[in-house]
Amino acid sequence: MVTFDDIASAAQQIAGVAHRTTVATSRLLDAACGNRMFLKCENLQRAGAFKFRGAYNAVSRLSEAERAAGVITHSSGNHAQALALVCQLLGVRATIVMPQNAPPQKLAATRDYGAEVVLYDPATATREAISRDLAEEHGYVLIPPYDHPHIIAGQGTAAMELVADAGPLDYLFVPCGGGGLLSGSAIAAKHLAPGCKVIGVEPAAGDDATRSFKTGFLHTVRNPDTIADGARTPSLGQLTFPLVRQHVDDMLAVSDDDLIRTMQFVWTRLKLIVEPTGVLGLAAVFNRRYPVEGQRVGVILSGGNADVAMAGQWFR
Repeated sequence: MVTFDDIASAAQQIAGVAHRTTVATSRLLDAACGNRMFLKCENLQRAGAFKFRGAYNAVSRLSEAERAAGVITHSSGNHAQALALVCQLLGVRATIVMPQNAPPQKLAATRDYGAEVVLYDPATATREAISRDLAEEHGYVLIPPYDHPHIIAGQGTAAMELVADAGPLDYLFVPCGGGGLLSGSAIAAKHLAPGCKVIGVEPAAGDDATRSFKTGFLHTVRNPDTIADGARTPSLGQLTFPLVRQHVDDMLAVSDDDLIRTMQFVWTRLKLIVEPTGVLGLAAVFNRRYPVEGQRVGVILSGGNADVAMAGQWFR
């Protein structure tokens, strides 16, 4: 299991390579949410999302033989871009399995970082199976997007920095797809601010993690129809499910309409470009979907790789 010591080690491993992203505050946002808000801007991270943290922590720890073999992963976009960039920096061959309906800018960025992209139809195939088959065929090292101890520890450094910069928090709201960011953040927050309540937030169309958290049984969802493409994961992982159950205080789901209202505010009033998945945590507070008021609230804005061509449809 992943511990705070693993997160502290990851912080040393990525220091000087990953950005220590800013913690943004806004009186206008405080008034809109009814709380003192602290936004950890991972939309400003390298490759545009928190995923760079875990990817660098994992790939940089590989042996020379493993690096020579190359790595493979599956991702709808942000982990793909992060792993591709990390491999470019470290001189490692990267193969990325991505859905055909992945956002075009994420596909383009992954290729621009030098990775080989293998496309698949999510209606007829599963990315996990394709990645496993290719790894076995070519000898690649599989580094999954969330269910890996070094990935989880790396992602937890975002919350570690947030608490260090903002001070103790009453609540921390974290986006949830496969649970790597959520579980790592919860471990870090509980260690550094024991009184902090950690809340995971996912899209309503893909509320498998919320159902899993509340029932104690692992639920799955297939290709959820949501604009939060980074949270279209089928389920929590074998590692992240028990970590979320152990360290997270509560979970909820928000609608795509909630995401759009939140994005429009963040884009136009805070001047921050954040993708739909990136505002999951903030959407819960901004739209008053979770009863908190008058608290010190941290939120991780998990990514900024927005499909700007879609903005005209989102912000009508």
